[in-house]
Amino acid sequence: MVGATISVGLLQDSLVALGIPDPGRVTTFGLPFFRAVGWMLAALSVGSFMFAAFYISPRVPGNDNDQLVRAQLSVDGHLASRTGAVAALCFGLIGLLMIPLVLSDVSGTPLAQTLNPTSWITAVNQVATAKAWAAVAAIALVVGIGGLVARSWLSQTLLVLGAILMIVPLGMEGHSASGGAHDYGTNSYLWHLVFMMVWVGGLMALIAHGRRLGPDLELGLRRYSTVALFAIVVMGVSGLINAAIRIEWSDWFGTTYGAILLAKTAGVIILGLMGFAHRAVIIPRIGQRPGLFVRFAVVEVIVMAAVSGVAITMGRTPPPPPRDPNLSTMAIQMGYDLYEKPTLANVFTMWRFDVMFGTIALLLTAGYLYGLWRVRRRGDTWPVQNTVFWLLGTGTLLITTSSGMGLNMPAMYSMHMIVHMVLSMVVPLFLVLGAPLRLLMAAYDPGEPGQPTVHDWVNAYTRSPLLKVLTHPAVNTAQFLFFFYILYLIIPLYELMISEHAGHLAMNWVFLASGYLYFWELVGKDPLPVHRPAAIRLAWLTGSMPFHLFAGIYLMQLTTILGEDFYTSLGLPWELNLLEDQRAGGGIGWASGSFPLALVFTLLFLEWRRDDRVIEKRYDARVDAGEDDDYEAYNEMLARMNSGQNRHTDYYGEEFRKSDPGSEPGSCG
Repeated sequence: MVGATISVGLLQDSLVALGIPDPGRVTTFGLPFFRAVGWMLAALSVGSFMFAAFYISPRVPGNDNDQLVRAQLSVDGHLASRTGAVAALCFGLIGLLMIPLVLSDVSGTPLAQTLNPTSWITAVNQVATAKAWAAVAAIALVVGIGGLVARSWLSQTLLVLGAILMIVPLGMEGHSASGGAHDYGTNSYLWHLVFMMVWVGGLMALIAHGRRLGPDLELGLRRYSTVALFAIVVMGVSGLINAAIRIEWSDWFGTTYGAILLAKTAGVIILGLMGFAHRAVIIPRIGQRPGLFVRFAVVEVIVMAAVSGVAITMGRTPPPPPRDPNLSTMAIQMGYDLYEKPTLANVFTMWRFDVMFGTIALLLTAGYLYGLWRVRRRGDTWPVQNTVFWLLGTGTLLITTSSGMGLNMPAMYSMHMIVHMVLSMVVPLFLVLGAPLRLLMAAYDPGEPGQPTVHDWVNAYTRSPLLKVLTHPAVNTAQFLFFFYILYLIIPLYELMISEHAGHLAMNWVFLASGYLYFWELVGKDPLPVHRPAAIRLAWLTGSMPFHLFAGIYLMQLTTILGEDFYTSLGLPWELNLLEDQRAGGGIGWASGSFPLALVFTLLFLEWRRDDRVIEKRYDARVDAGEDDDYEAYNEMLARMNSGQNRHTDYYGEEFRKSDPGSEPGSCG
């Protein structure tokens, strides 16, 4: 109601700025209203699945946390999961409704005229926001159906990821995704939107649990409080970044858009103070007065909803004029301008911090060091080489995405290939050698029987059936090669991915995830459902190496220029032969891919030899102790053979003498 009311009041300014007619009262009120309802439903879905997965304990067979991988949801977990599924389904239906609403809004056509299927097709093909809502609807409906049928605890973690994924398309459109510095705008908005869902949805799920008087309320509230603290920090920082790149500081107080930002900022501060009150007052008294939490939290959710409603209106409020109204084509396409050709000398002096992957690199570093601190505080040790590998991985990720390599990746095929190879083959290799999952299990104690903790969660994930399938050598090798070949062999797909910031984000995420899974199975130090002998892994790597290298050779010989229209449209300030640059990229893919694979080959070969030496030493030790069954069996076999040979000779010798008189001494025979 807050979002719709403010939007209606500001609609006239929006229509004048966009130069479109009034679409009618139904669209005027319905678009912000249903968008706000959709956001709250998405938050409820994310929070409910997180609640079922992490905030309360499932039903663990025999209360043995080692059996967590086979755990089923408790009654309260089942109710939360069903709530999340229904919320996702409703969110998907709203996504479908938003397609004609968006078309009505941008065209100034009454809603009744945009409800026919032909108009929907037009909206999805021509209107970015409608396309985003169509993607939201598809993902949300899949998540909702999956939530209705999934009953295991392990499935809830996948549903959490799916629920977060269904809001990502909304983060890729709007004011943040257009104009100058839209890479900063989009990335910061994604951080902001995801953690708003986690924050708001988690509290709604806890309120529902508290009203049911369910168990583990104090445990769930403590876990949520930690997540909420992190979420509000991320929301505050990302919100400031997003605002700073779009409006001048003076516009905060002199424009309607700035006034909305101030109202939203004030609301977030109030919510932060309410969260502090939870930690300081409510949680310590939750055991004696559980009803106090529900009453306080309901007020907090109402404030959250109002702040979300204020945020909704930003999408229908014209922002102040851009700082630079004369953006170049390059700045419009990429979000920034390039001024000099990258070389080996200057590629590391260029710098533009990547709000997505640069932040992830910093968070992974901080998280690993925190886990290391917990291990050391308990008096345990941790291999130094693991820490070194992890820091090499996060440092390489930061430098690759934030230096001249990441800066020039969207503009040059050769730089694209460098970043691709580093993100898929170098960074994941370093990270898996850091053994992060073992560190988590070492940093946290196992939970009480039937009450799993981080240690038990990680242990269950490493034994999950899905991971067993994904890390099978055939499946793992196929997925790693598939993403490489599908991107570069299907030319229209490559052109689509490089022409949109969303495509760059998707590619980088796929490179990292696919490479991590691949090298985890080959040389990773973390446990897996099936740990295959080094000889088998070495054989799979050897068999797949030609396929890794063939793609680079193919690209070196390709005469069709991938993404030619996009690269040409950028208007780089230096001369660039696109075909030669593409061939250089193919050579980089061939050469740079061989170095990590050679390193992995060496590591596997050494591990194979080390395993052989261990087996030999064990065998020799058993022999020396007289406990080796094979050795005893071998000696018994020799004894039997020796005894059997003597009897055989005597018998036939006797028979020969009896039957052949010529064999007697002195006979001519």
